[in-house]
Amino acid sequence: MMADNFVDDEAQEFFGKVGIEIGVGRKLAQTGDLAFLAARVGRRQVVGSLIFADRLGDLETLGEHEHERSVDIVDALAIPFQSLVHACPPNLRALFAPYRAARKLFPLAICILRRHMGRVMTAPASGNVHPIRRAHGAPSLAPMMALVAQGMNHVNAVILDRMQSRIPLIPELAGHLIAGGGKRMRPMLTLACAQLVGYAGSRHYKLAAAVEFIHTATLLHDDVVDGSGLRRGRKTANIIWGNSASVLVGDFLFSRAFELMVEAESLKVLKILSNASAVIAEGEVNQLSAQRKIDTSEEQYLDIIGAKTAALFAAACRISAVVADRDEAEEKALDVYGRNLGIAFQLIDDAIDYESDGATMGKDAGDDFRDGKVTLPVILAYARGVEEDRAFWKQAIAGNRVADEDLAHATQLLRKTGAIDDTLARARLYGQRAIDALGQFDPGSAKAALTEAVEFAIARAY
Repeated sequence: MMADNFVDDEAQEFFGKVGIEIGVGRKLAQTGDLAFLAARVGRRQVVGSLIFADRLGDLETLGEHEHERSVDIVDALAIPFQSLVHACPPNLRALFAPYRAARKLFPLAICILRRHMGRVMTAPASGNVHPIRRAHGAPSLAPMMALVAQGMNHVNAVILDRMQSRIPLIPELAGHLIAGGGKRMRPMLTLACAQLVGYAGSRHYKLAAAVEFIHTATLLHDDVVDGSGLRRGRKTANIIWGNSASVLVGDFLFSRAFELMVEAESLKVLKILSNASAVIAEGEVNQLSAQRKIDTSEEQYLDIIGAKTAALFAAACRISAVVADRDEAEEKALDVYGRNLGIAFQLIDDAIDYESDGATMGKDAGDDFRDGKVTLPVILAYARGVEEDRAFWKQAIAGNRVADEDLAHATQLLRKTGAIDDTLARARLYGQRAIDALGQFDPGSAKAALTEAVEFAIARAY
């Protein structure tokens, strides 16, 4: 199914990094056994996964003659799987079957597919909301990944060092999530914003690692609270090791994050990140109190996502201006950028919870629906629905209508009332506010990468 010439230099480099002999890897690629390859990658140790992540960043620093192919591979990693499926010709969609089975984004599969079909564009959107179009293709995180590749090597080294413990379960459980395929978007934002404001020091490496530890700790706790079984296409830590271990390792990572903050020797940074941690917890409690309450207001919903998601985005960006000793105006601008990006990011997540699938999202589709979470799409659909529709939502959010056919009916109602399209439109509005906040900064690669990061966050829905 896949000819030899599609397994090129990048593929050989990939096989070497994950411990698969090139001869074996070539044969597996030819036979399309991508599920096996993905499983091999998944079984690698934490350090191997981090080395592989570093290698993806290093691809952007290769010689000029290799630049185009390198960008293709890194860019492919950032394209939402749903967009790739929609853009793929029907006769090639069978190539995705092994990936769906493995539930893991596998770079070689994407690389090979792109050789078949050329540049990938995002799929057309439904309704009145249109995806962002760029001359060079779909928005991606590739520019930001390239911008911060060297810095992320330092950040990953800090992460690997500080997640160690004399208790073997701690690095094992933490590594399951930290090396589990996340984009590292928040620490990348810290590094990119540092470049934007011209910071030339090194304190931001530890702070970026602290941001990732805070984020990972909240994910471990969230999965326990929500009873989630899937994250980033893998079983959640609480499913594998239990709730108690997940909570305690989350606490360990919070402690490590605060150690790193103290080492940065900035009381202002400590205040920003500690406040963000408290706000995140408040947001989670607020969301828990609103669970299964169909009369949750849009104002309360925005307060929840502003706390549980946007607060860390804002802090991750703002601390870069602090360590660079920039003025309050630049601090505020980066805070506004991160906060609005975080809100847009969560709005998109809440929309695609109904419009996507588990393989695409890396988590169980319809989790919010089954958990009785009242997100903006539900708030809008309930407000606009006729009496029969509103009765359905009351039953569903109460937990009495959570079968697959109920999820399908809920999705139909969301589409009928325009709730999904309007949620996406609002995400675009917040995204534009984030981009506008960068207006006072000089043009350059950092500003361009941060702008495209917003566009990528929005384009995940298409």
